[in-house]
Amino acid sequence: MTGFDAKAHWQDVYVSKAATAVSWYQETPAPSLDLLQLVDAKPDSGIIDIGGGASILTDTLLALDYGDLSVLDVSQAALEAAQARLGAAAGKVDWIVADVTQWRPERSYDVWHDRAAFHFLVEEASRTAYVERLRSALRVGGHAVIGTFAPDGPEKCSGLTVQRYDARSLGAALGAGFRLVDSRRHDHVTPWGATQHFHFGTFCREA
Repeated sequence: MTGFDAKAHWQDVYVSKAATAVSWYQETPAPSLDLLQLVDAKPDSGIIDIGGGASILTDTLLALDYGDLSVLDVSQAALEAAQARLGAAAGKVDWIVADVTQWRPERSYDVWHDRAAFHFLVEEASRTAYVERLRSALRVGGHAVIGTFAPDGPEKCSGLTVQRYDARSLGAALGAGFRLVDSRRHDHVTPWGATQHFHFGTFCREA
């Protein structure tokens, strides 16, 4: 999608819709919590949520005493919605307004979490840029938890075409140095009752 303005698109989405009215809204981020437990994330583990927007995952992790949290999203409106909801607790989180394909990580993380951001990168150049940031930001021995639409999931979301994945194709997209440690499906039910088939792949970053 040459010429597509991701920042403008997602800013408009979060300005025009409540966080609870978007298809990806989760009342409880159970799949992500299960996978953070699988990779043995500790309260002091550095966790970054890519495309986290106004997700309640941050609220949940703060309530569980996780203390090193970062949320990256291209939409400032999305992050402001999360900050307003959290109130004073928002000060415990590093909020990063950036396009992940252009971002320059300033530190390393133990866990890279991405629920439904990577699958919007339908151009190879964008996927390559994403993986470069992933390699730069995730420490060796750390884990990447990436949730995308499954091969039988939706072909579009928020009016945009997506790239669907299973464990094999997701691993191929990430390339060498990422070892698959878990692959699972999840049926997400949207706020209006539709079912979307997701795949979550968890990878260990190797030297």
